[in-house]
Amino acid sequence: MNLSLPSHNSRGALLNLLLALADDELVLGHRDSEWTGHAPILEEDIAFSNIAQDEIGHSLVWLTLYEQLTGRTPDAMGFERKPEEFMCCRFVEYPKGDFAYTVVRQYLFDLAEKVRLESFLDSSFEVLGETAQKLLREESYHLLHASGLVERLGDATEESHRRMQAAVDVAFPQSLGMFEELEGEQELIDAGVFPGNKALLSGWLKQAVPFLRKVSLTPPVKGENESCTVLCPVDDGGRNGRHTEHLKGLIDDMQKVYRLAPGPNW
Repeated sequence: MNLSLPSHNSRGALLNLLLALADDELVLGHRDSEWTGHAPILEEDIAFSNIAQDEIGHSLVWLTLYEQLTGRTPDAMGFERKPEEFMCCRFVEYPKGDFAYTVVRQYLFDLAEKVRLESFLDSSFEVLGETAQKLLREESYHLLHASGLVERLGDATEESHRRMQAAVDVAFPQSLGMFEELEGEQELIDAGVFPGNKALLSGWLKQAVPFLRKVSLTPPVKGENESCTVLCPVDDGGRNGRHTEHLKGLIDDMQKVYRLAPGPNW
């Protein structure tokens, strides 16, 4: 595995990127696991349990790469940090809510993951591209599952449409925080590590907006393709430690057992 950095100046920014990737997956994985035993039908109970497991596994992949660059173990990063030290976007922190909200959140997140991972394939940091290629296999199934649910529920009945549109109204502004600029991001762009969150947002909008409109859902966006204009405020701050009140409770639950015996070797 080639861990040579494209430039010395990009090290700190690269670590920020890895933590943002890992924390998004870890926190959303825990949120999705809350559907285990509670999903509307058994098929979705199993599906979201499996997706949650995959997401936490993907977090481990990014944290293992972080460990190779810093020496800090995945357990230390997952169980010893305070909530304000996490770099997840606020979008993944919100409670699971209505199943329609979970479906919309999962679709918007999985599409963003696809766009982001595909952008890594040509990264100057070779291991980023190699890792993305592996994770894309599972993420493609996640997106297929989520988009299928959105298609079926978007205009299936009057009630399903109402609930899905309400979910879009809430989730879409939150989802824009996935593309919040990272500290030092321009250094990564200049070094060819990835194209930057502004470019990723543009690529995501080009796919998300027409898909939602196709299933009779209306995102708060005017225009299409390159002329897309977002008409809602952005729910950001998570990349800089400004989290929702919901993250602390999730972290407390996640770290509870570890705190009883810090630093064990499992």
